[in-house]
Amino acid sequence: MIQNPVLTGFNPDPSIVRVGDDYYVATSTFEWYPGVQIHHSRDLVNWRLLTRPLTRASQLNMLGAPDSCGVWAPCLTYADGLFWLIYTDVKRYGRTSTGGATGSASLRDFHNYLVTSPSIEGPWSDPVYLNSSGFDPSLFHDDDGRKYVLNQLWDHRPGSNRFAGIVLQEYADGKLIGKRENIFKGTAHGLTEAPHLYQRNGYYYLLTAEGGTGWNHGVTMARSRNLLGPYELHPDVTILSARHRPDVALQRAGHADLVETPDGQTYMVYLCGRPLRNRGTCTLGRETAIQPMVWGEDGWLRSRDGLGSPESQAEAPGLPEHRFAPAPVREEFDAPGLPLAFQWLRTPWPEALFSLTARPGHLRLYGRETLGSQFRQALVARRQQAHCYSASTVVEFEPEHYQQQAGLVCYYGAAKFHYLYITHDEEAGKHLRVMSSLPNHVQTDTFTAPIALPSGVPVQLRVEVDEERLYFGYRVDEGDWRWLPQQFDASILSDEANAPGMPNFTGAFVGMACQDMAGTALHADFDYFEYRERPYCIDPRVKT
Repeated sequence: MIQNPVLTGFNPDPSIVRVGDDYYVATSTFEWYPGVQIHHSRDLVNWRLLTRPLTRASQLNMLGAPDSCGVWAPCLTYADGLFWLIYTDVKRYGRTSTGGATGSASLRDFHNYLVTSPSIEGPWSDPVYLNSSGFDPSLFHDDDGRKYVLNQLWDHRPGSNRFAGIVLQEYADGKLIGKRENIFKGTAHGLTEAPHLYQRNGYYYLLTAEGGTGWNHGVTMARSRNLLGPYELHPDVTILSARHRPDVALQRAGHADLVETPDGQTYMVYLCGRPLRNRGTCTLGRETAIQPMVWGEDGWLRSRDGLGSPESQAEAPGLPEHRFAPAPVREEFDAPGLPLAFQWLRTPWPEALFSLTARPGHLRLYGRETLGSQFRQALVARRQQAHCYSASTVVEFEPEHYQQQAGLVCYYGAAKFHYLYITHDEEAGKHLRVMSSLPNHVQTDTFTAPIALPSGVPVQLRVEVDEERLYFGYRVDEGDWRWLPQQFDASILSDEANAPGMPNFTGAFVGMACQDMAGTALHADFDYFEYRERPYCIDPRVKT
């Protein structure tokens, strides 16, 4: 059986392709660098993170991009001996992460690009610029060899439907040619986006997402004998959604893509969210699930139950089992490159933020800008992929004043984080405290009281997360962990915990950070990072 979601933690907007016996799923990475995650499977049950193709400045530079901008909705296809990857680089989505205006709530900057590679692991080409008319681009390879780009059309005019439909334009010789056509204006659900086009039995089938990427999300299907339409709606309109199923574990289901197995079975990948039981917020962000679908005698696609329900357990296609080695729980930073699970924010020049060779066996972070910066943050982190987990690290850091900080951070974005950090000031000397950035109608930062630390010794830092409960601990020797008395709210590290005007499309991360607001780039050395998922946690402050 397939246990959904198959890609846990922040892995939204899946696009799937099969090449021979191999399946690849590309997902959005937003402001996290490198851009686009590609996972690999041979049985649709077991998956591994394989690569991130957008690795250099000529392909992607997100400096200055607000939270939840950057890389949206990649589409991965294969034709003519090449992998084709099309993606949006969003430069502005109306508001800043702290709720302030960036100039206009209606004018948006969506730049669509195409890269190619003969191998899924690259090297990938420099990008071809396509258009900036909307987001969620996809590439359709017609049976006659012609290619077409589809994307959501954005209409900024007053009184207009911002989500103005799905447009299609031919692509040839490295550019879009011919007239742009609006082939589908959507349904009453609205917010029509995420187009994918397929050919089957003389029809063009158009798959879109509607209702927005929250609780009303769903997958809509339409078809036409002609590429340019008109497209008739599926009799059920929506073929997959949880909007009327509050009882199912996978909510927010939508933004889908289709793939066929060698024997002709059709599977759908789609994004979903698993809300916390006590808070109803999705700290894991939007994840990726997959389940079989069935073509009816009327030529329309439906779920196995006929109700369009997302499945927590789905029937696998019966392919030979292909397991991968489990990801390591502990990273020692012994290699010259960053472990694949980790990413940083925005910049294509990571050497200004960190090094794994300056002190072998350590991740060295150079103190840069604040955790709210949209430019150069020395923050290296990995996805939270379970509701209950433990993470720990050890840091050597000798700050000289309060503008120098380093430590362990649980991070969603510039307005939502809990940061256990080491710093120094005239009164407390070297000390440890927590800064929490809490989203509400008036952005609020809170601080715990300082805890004195000795100089010249490494400090171990640890976090335990039990659904919405978050606990921080530390120790300076091999004795018992010392736990801060506070219980912190992990549910703010979610899409739904909102600051005014703030887009929320990513997920919770846990990792290491270093700041030096004085501009002297004082470094912090981290010897390891451990991330361990748990079936449940207990309050570590309570002796058992």
